[in-house]
Amino acid sequence: MSKANGAGAGTISYSLFFFAFLFGPLIIMVVTAFNSSSFPRITPWECFTTDWFGVLVGNSRLMGGLGTSVIIGIGVVALAVPIGLAGALALSELSPRLRATLYTVLITPILIPGVVLGISTIVFWGLVGRAFGEDYASAFYNGLFLTLIGQVTFISAYAMLIFSARLQRFDPTLTEAALDLGATPGQCFRKILLPFLKPAIGSAAFLTLLASFENYNTTVFTILSDSTFTTALASKVRLGTDPSLSALAVIIIGLTLMGAMVHEAHTRRQSLLRSGKPKISPLYANPVTRVMTHPAGLAVILIGIAAALIYGGSQHDSSVCQANILAEKRAVQEQLLKEQRERIRKQREDATPTAPANGGATNNPSPFGGAFKPGGLSPNKETAPANPSPFGGAFKPGGLAPKPEAAPAPAPANPSPFGGAFKPNALKPDSN
Repeated sequence: MSKANGAGAGTISYSLFFFAFLFGPLIIMVVTAFNSSSFPRITPWECFTTDWFGVLVGNSRLMGGLGTSVIIGIGVVALAVPIGLAGALALSELSPRLRATLYTVLITPILIPGVVLGISTIVFWGLVGRAFGEDYASAFYNGLFLTLIGQVTFISAYAMLIFSARLQRFDPTLTEAALDLGATPGQCFRKILLPFLKPAIGSAAFLTLLASFENYNTTVFTILSDSTFTTALASKVRLGTDPSLSALAVIIIGLTLMGAMVHEAHTRRQSLLRSGKPKISPLYANPVTRVMTHPAGLAVILIGIAAALIYGGSQHDSSVCQANILAEKRAVQEQLLKEQRERIRKQREDATPTAPANGGATNNPSPFGGAFKPGGLSPNKETAPANPSPFGGAFKPGGLAPKPEAAPAPAPANPSPFGGAFKPNALKPDSN
């Protein structure tokens, strides 16, 4: 029994840790999107605000990148889905050996790093443009064109995998029977194969659109001087983040939840219709629940709730709360500055020496004995020695001049060892 309780506690702990790890960052970003703090944080909580959504919408670089991403994403869906469908149909019609070879060729772009794809796209189409004699204003050097082509080269492989998985459940005898009954290949494709691939087409279109939106490694090279939503977002994060990015996360989470709920309602409705007993279902017993469980009705309800929340958030004014928070921050800063000035004043008072009461000499706190104190090198008149210089005062101004009261000593009669022979006028004959 204790082992069962221990295993149950371990399972619960693991589940809590797993969900905290999975949804913790999302919860944190949702909370920080409504905090008025200029840095994304939960504590300390300042004011409830919706201003960061306005900051996000007012960012022209992000909104311009969003428009560019929408254009590129639509183009990628329009090209990648047909290419992926063609690749999946070719794989289903080939022999096993050729199928393996073609599958390797088609799946290789997914395995190539995005940096290599981006650089090779620029180099290849630049060579094509120069071969046709086009200048830099042509489409061969356009960032939108290069990004579209660069993303299609590997995103179409995602669509091919989705179609291949769907075609594995297709019964080829259906098209064979239609051909035997006189249908053309085009009619078999439009009336038999496409309806069967309809769920896969929707999934492939959605997946390729998301792959185009979130791609960065390839896009950052091929977009050139333009910017997509992902590259603009990455540059904003490098320069500094703010809660407007949390507001973007809230929008993405909201749209994802709405899409998931509508898709779940559609799936349940389709399974109920296929069961052949929709009328006896509790969902159809009440007209209100019937409308709420219908995908279109649920989508309208969710859009209405979102519109009401957006309108209510736009009417919320947090300026008074933010002004009070700012005043409190200024008061705290002034108090800290005042305390700092007081500490500095006390330190200066403690460092200033005070004269002793008996008029005696004070201690000398300097390790150099007061040598660098102003006037510290000048000799004291009372205690200065008669000759403080080690050179006997020879370099003192006037130190070599004879004292006026001292009479010059008489010169010796013959100081020279040569008897004065080299003295001036020594060889001149005496007049006597």
